[in-house]
Amino acid sequence: MVSSRLRYAGSMTGLLQDAIRRVESLSQEKQDAIAAQIIDTLDDEEAWSRSFRDNPSALKTMVREALEEHRRGETRPLDELIG
Repeated sequence: MVSSRLRYAGSMTGLLQDAIRRVESLSQEKQDAIAAQIIDTLDDEEAWSRSFRDNPSALKTMVREALEEHRRGETRPLDELIG
């Protein structure tokens, strides 16, 4: 277990520090679950970044395909999907 006295030399935002403080009060099981979610999100972001860095035309292709789907009426507003 990491000591709650560990400090991060100013490289962490206040919001992230607040989140970490709240997570520290949870059980080890819940801390690990949250840590796994964070790591999965960071890994996913890195994979997308790497994909676009290695193949710059991929993003343009995805945008073109999305716009074509929208023109054909195959899309829905985001708030319909999540609301």
